[in-house]
Amino acid sequence: MPHHGNEEEHNSSANHAAGSGAEEQQGTPAAPGDPAGTPADSDGDALAQAEEILNGVEVPAEESVAQGASTAEAAELKNDLLRLQAEYVNYRKRVERDRAVAGEMAVIGVLNSLLPVLDDVDAARQHGDLADGPFAAIATKLETALKTYGLVRIDETGVGFDPTIHEALIQQPGEDIEVDTVSQVLRAGYKSGDRVLRAAQVIVAVPA
Repeated sequence: MPHHGNEEEHNSSANHAAGSGAEEQQGTPAAPGDPAGTPADSDGDALAQAEEILNGVEVPAEESVAQGASTAEAAELKNDLLRLQAEYVNYRKRVERDRAVAGEMAVIGVLNSLLPVLDDVDAARQHGDLADGPFAAIATKLETALKTYGLVRIDETGVGFDPTIHEALIQQPGEDIEVDTVSQVLRAGYKSGDRVLRAAQVIVAVPA
């Protein structure tokens, strides 16, 4: 009986050792060089390579393309704004110029309508009717007011004949005359700025 007890203990120990060895083999991770561990290592290398590739991709290139497109759009918008600004400036200048021309034409229209009145004032003055008195003062105020609007009288004598401001009604030979000269003004002329409203009717002395 003791002999059989020893054999059972020996078999039990052997079975325990075998079981422990199997458990150790199942629980022990595969060595790096073991073919059984190759798939795990391959997955790890692939993951690392993928991370390296992703890290190496030049993502800012796409962003730079987008930024370049945005820059081009901004430049185009800026050019459009500059063009609109230039058109607006030209429009303002054109409006101001048209307004100035319209105002000038309105003043010229009023001055032209008053030229016959000024002719009557000249005629009355030549006849001595405006030597003094209230009408003389009114005539003077009228002429002064018209001067403030740029009205200039053309009635000088002894000056060279200028066909742009003079209308020659009579030509007479003159002594010591080298060029055509205004000797007498029959009717005064008027101008406003550079615009001649009416040429002066004059007698011209010409070289003999």
